[in-house]
Amino acid sequence: MESRRPEHRGALAPLAQWLLLGAAIGAICGGASALFLALLERVTELRERQAWLPWLLPIGGLALGALQQRFGRPVARGSDLVVDAIHDGGPQLPWRMAPLVLFGTLATHLFGGSAGREGTAVQMGAGLADGVAHRLRLAPATRRALLVAGVAGGFGSVFGTPLAGALFSLEFVVRGRLEYHALVPALVAALVGDLVTRSCGIAHAAFPSVAALPLTPALFAKWLLFAVALALAARLFLEATHGARRAAARWLPHLALRMAAGGAALLFLWQLFGSEPLGLSLPTLARAFVDPALPTYAFAVKLLFTAVTLGAGFLGGEVTPLFVIGATLGNTVGQLLGLPLAMAAGVGMAALFAAAARTPLALIVMAAELLGAAVLPHVAIVAVVASLLCGQKSIYPAQRLLDAKP
Repeated sequence: MESRRPEHRGALAPLAQWLLLGAAIGAICGGASALFLALLERVTELRERQAWLPWLLPIGGLALGALQQRFGRPVARGSDLVVDAIHDGGPQLPWRMAPLVLFGTLATHLFGGSAGREGTAVQMGAGLADGVAHRLRLAPATRRALLVAGVAGGFGSVFGTPLAGALFSLEFVVRGRLEYHALVPALVAALVGDLVTRSCGIAHAAFPSVAALPLTPALFAKWLLFAVALALAARLFLEATHGARRAAARWLPHLALRMAAGGAALLFLWQLFGSEPLGLSLPTLARAFVDPALPTYAFAVKLLFTAVTLGAGFLGGEVTPLFVIGATLGNTVGQLLGLPLAMAAGVGMAALFAAAARTPLALIVMAAELLGAAVLPHVAIVAVVASLLCGQKSIYPAQRLLDAKP
């Protein structure tokens, strides 16, 4: 027994290091997410009180584009820059990433751009984690694990779903493979980050718990049809957002002018479709779970607003818009197939993002965290099938594809 003690102590040392580093990254990410969510709530309330603010979208886009052109070039690739840093190492993520993406996302939502929160949380978390890694002069492998932990801490704390945050950070880097080497720090960072955010008084959006639904062969067939519809919507979203970025960059190479034009297009769409698709569209998301009279075209309108917003260069993320698109599409398709409304909206919400980001495991867990265990196994069926049908594209172009050759 005596001869094993040194090995036992040697095994505990890395574990203690990962627990300590993961907790530190989680605390930093949780504090950053709490600040971001508190400011985002204030900005959203201000825009809703001051109904004239969306009229400033072209001017706001011009100003934000000029600022990004002047100060934001090193972080223009956003989450893809994080993916490349995890894979390839290289220099430290720019210190300005966290403040720039925070300010840019808040400004986007102030004027009414249709964007989300996850991109901001992931980039802030990774940027802050990389600052810690370089300050401590950690080895490259340890640095990569801390970057993954920063992604987990940011994602898990901004949505209040720590288990999904940990899985997302392990899954989104390489399609078809989990980054198990970073499991411990990622899980600790996500759990601590969520705890810190909640302790700061942040209340996350509440979703209805779905009722249990026995899985039958007929229901299984319906879920397969449901998955096909979501896969088509995910492909449409990817083509629209990536296509809008390419077209806008080709026609208007100057970022400030591109964002001004995008702001003008959003202004036109606002006048055409109303204010519901602006910002996060959380009221629309809530309606999808309970309102059978929700317009059948609601998902297409939100998709259009988001493609214009992100294509023009406004900052934010894709998760919340995809949640809204998936839930509203689930509402429509679920009624056509005779599925319970809340179950269809909840499965659609999670599975659409799973297909677009190629992260089905994380979103299966996220659905259970948000909606309760009764959403299983239905969300698992749809998320996996939709992800397989969606093709090779992803909302993260830098995401690596696992080589399937033997």
